[in-house]
Amino acid sequence: IRIAARHFSSLYVQGQSPAPMMREYFYYIDHQGQLFLDDIKIKNFVTSFKDTKFLQFFFKRIRINDTDRYQKEFPYISRCGREINYIRCDDLPIVFSHLTLEKVSNRRKKNKPYDSGTNVLSYAGSTLFVPFKPRKLCMLPNSGRIYHPAPAAVGHIGLIKSSLAIELSSGFRYDKNSDENSPPSVFFYEGIEYELDNKILDHVPNRTLELENT
Repeated sequence: IRIAARHFSSLYVQGQSPAPMMREYFYYIDHQGQLFLDDIKIKNFVTSFKDTKFLQFFFKRIRINDTDRYQKEFPYISRCGREINYIRCDDLPIVFSHLTLEKVSNRRKKNKPYDSGTNVLSYAGSTLFVPFKPRKLCMLPNSGRIYHPAPAAVGHIGLIKSSLAIELSSGFRYDKNSDENSPPSVFFYEGIEYELDNKILDHVPNRTLELENT
């Protein structure tokens, strides 16, 4: 699928050096979790970054933009030494693409601090993981987008990729007293009923709420 890029290329030059020994680059992450150079005109699977080592390195270092540059246009950064990579997103920088069972052998091999048989959500080309917490899921009622806790450095919140969200959506149930603007209150998963706390709503960025209301 071709995506027409709404970019800010007039604000920068890729690889610009605003100070000695410093380089700046600009990236875009779509709602499927694909990473692109921001100023590329056509954004699709072919033009996205796919090298898993690079994706792991890049996504592991994503933080909220705490610099004094491009905070509004590019709210996230990924640092690499003296290089700063500025990032803007369709929604959020962390997009969970797969839900899998982390086996003991894999956990020991990768030094993952999860218990045996832990379900994990993966992102960054399935190179990074967080434990899956069903009780912490939250689906926004208007957009139907589903969110889950993510590392604190990126704002505590990540987006569930649409294909996975479709699979999970059948497990949501609404309270009988809820209105059309309320998120689901219960989630069924693997035969267990989880009462959703929906506390992740406290971490939803304003720009995501704007998408919800459009």
